[in-house]
Amino acid sequence: QVQVEESGGGSVQAGGSQRLSCKASGVLYSSYCVGWFRQAPGREREGVASIDSDDTINYANSVKGRFSISQDKAKRMVYLQMNSLEPDDTATYYCAAFGACPWCRCSVVASDDYNYWGRGTQVTVSS
Repeated sequence: QVQVEESGGGSVQAGGSQRLSCKASGVLYSSYCVGWFRQAPGREREGVASIDSDDTINYANSVKGRFSISQDKAKRMVYLQMNSLEPDDTATYYCAAFGACPWCRCSVVASDDYNYWGRGTQVTVSS
């Protein structure tokens, strides 16, 4: 089993920045994927960014150029740096992960492939 826990949410004004953190614990996989997803009230869950154990990265078009995902493998941490935040970025942000799954897709669209999910952290961007 793997546990993931998000932190770093809060309120920020439009144009500002915020960094979210995802801490993984439990079973350590040599091959894994970690993704960030978000969901706003009344809207479907949306993939934001993903990173795998080979440092392959994917972004949703809506955040390209503004958000950056990175990881510290020694600390088992994944970060989401969010810049130039917009009110439409307001959502609950979730960290998700899977490991040892060669048929799974580490992407921002295949959310069903992720089997470990955090509880989420709220990000509110005011105009």
